[in-house]
Amino acid sequence: MPNNERTYIMIKPDGVQRGLIGKIITRFEERGFKLIALKLVTATEAHLEKHYADLAGKPFFPGLIKYMASGPVIATVWEGLDAVKTGRVMLGATNPLASPIGSIRGDYALAVGRNIIHGSDSVENAEKEIALWFPEGTAQYTSVAEPWIYE
Repeated sequence: MPNNERTYIMIKPDGVQRGLIGKIITRFEERGFKLIALKLVTATEAHLEKHYADLAGKPFFPGLIKYMASGPVIATVWEGLDAVKTGRVMLGATNPLASPIGSIRGDYALAVGRNIIHGSDSVENAEKEIALWFPEGTAQYTSVAEPWIYE
């Protein structure tokens, strides 16, 4: 598979509570990405503080941590061609009102603080997030669809 990357995608508590798990996973599958890890987890505040450490100095940080710990999230890892960059485009802008219709946030969210989903913003951060959320590792397999997706 050319330029095979992994990306971390998390459906946030608002996406879980609103019943959007299947719709979001379907979008990644239909795009051609391969799911290699998935779990439902209610993260601790300490775990979330590690995940969002780069935002620790922001005034919204305490509220973000409290919100993210308020319910379960779906943690996933996807593999495929330019998975990080393409995944970010699929998510849309952090502010859903600036996201195009057709993106996940553009279709399902209205407020920055309830923007449905998180996605890695770089290959390096994807690997850090995958290690944090999946210390047990990810599944490795060959998808029978690969010859129909990649040249």
